[in-house]
Amino acid sequence: MEKEKSLTIIGGGITGLAAAYIAAKQNVKVTVVESSKNFGGLLNTFEIGGTRLEYFYHHFFTHDKEIHWLIKELGIEDKLIYKSTTMGTFRNGKLYSFNGILDLLKFSPINFIGKIRWGLSSLYLGKIAKWKKYENVTALDWFYKNAGKSATDSLWRPMLDIKFGPYSNKIPLSWMIGRLRQRLNSRKSGDERLGYIEGGLDTLLQALLSKLKEMGVELINESPVTAIQFDSSKKITSIETAKGVMQGNNFLFTIPGTIISKLLPENSPTKKDFASIEYFGAVCVILESSKKLSDTYWINVADPGYDFGGVIEHTNFIGPENYQGKHITYLSRYFDLKDPLFNATDEQIKNKMLPQLSLIFPNFNLKDVEKVYVFRTPFAATVCDLEFSKKVPNCKTEFDGMYVANMAHLYPDERSVNNSIRIAAEACKKMGFAQVVVPEGNSLAGKLGF
Repeated sequence: MEKEKSLTIIGGGITGLAAAYIAAKQNVKVTVVESSKNFGGLLNTFEIGGTRLEYFYHHFFTHDKEIHWLIKELGIEDKLIYKSTTMGTFRNGKLYSFNGILDLLKFSPINFIGKIRWGLSSLYLGKIAKWKKYENVTALDWFYKNAGKSATDSLWRPMLDIKFGPYSNKIPLSWMIGRLRQRLNSRKSGDERLGYIEGGLDTLLQALLSKLKEMGVELINESPVTAIQFDSSKKITSIETAKGVMQGNNFLFTIPGTIISKLLPENSPTKKDFASIEYFGAVCVILESSKKLSDTYWINVADPGYDFGGVIEHTNFIGPENYQGKHITYLSRYFDLKDPLFNATDEQIKNKMLPQLSLIFPNFNLKDVEKVYVFRTPFAATVCDLEFSKKVPNCKTEFDGMYVANMAHLYPDERSVNNSIRIAAEACKKMGFAQVVVPEGNSLAGKLGF
């Protein structure tokens, strides 16, 4: 069948690639333009222990319908892995297990009344609360009032400080509702099962890229967009890239709003709107070691003074036998783009973070660490302040033929592969490519702007 419609997608991360797949299935001629050498965005991987591993830790949940749909479409269901995982919290110089009611009762930094209030308030947010009701309330204000001071100071404030830094006191409770909804729906009787793919998310990425090529999708890398051309009727006609001018009748931008803003005309009403959405960065220091630090998969560091907020022992989830016996640990940290960490060298970051591990794990020995890798991105997530829904751009812009689907459209939910597929599906529907139905789970992403 002759392809009468065309779609040019700017940004080759999972949102752009998923949108390309959905559109191509509907006989649309698709081109994906990516600024960097590799497609995949935050799904990019490197070789470690004889296999591929993500720069930034990834997993998905049992209730994520969208990613399960894509995995089935790509014929890689046999690669799915589901395992129970454990969590911990480091507070007041002590490491606590944090996996259920018994662990909560043993968590001494919170008093007994505080534990009851913490449990009830968490259940309310994750199971009952409606996010739209709480856009004008900061998460911290609500937690101090409803979860209590000891629970907020010991758990919620440290988590928000590490996640959002100087913006932690501006984050609406709506965002926390989205996050807790994900976590609580992945638990059954306190046991949390998380999903992964054999060979890492690179297995998904390569299968998707291979399928796109098979479907005739043109994949153009190393081509940052330098300009957008519009006609007198405010219709987008073409984009200018490092590899030439590309014309078309539909353009979907999946790149950060701050980048899009720089490409819009000065008199555009939405130019300032895109520029007003702030982003914060993330750094992951990955250790390849001969020994593990603990038996816990995910540890939240709730004490001040540490340069990382999460210790994610990947090989307590996907065993070391998959990495030639090596133990792999992520040290994660989010940062404001004005933070000195943004411009710090890899060596400076290593020298800050690694010595701090011995304060949490007394048996840690730097000699056990064989290799250290540092990865960072300036666009880890958007800064969601009060009434952020008013900032979420309409997928269909003021310019005819120009559409946007990016991280802002994940609000009030959290960034994830699954949620990126959701907003890709919503964008395709908005553009009129609605024949392919992507199953919708209980994600809160993709509810705004479409």
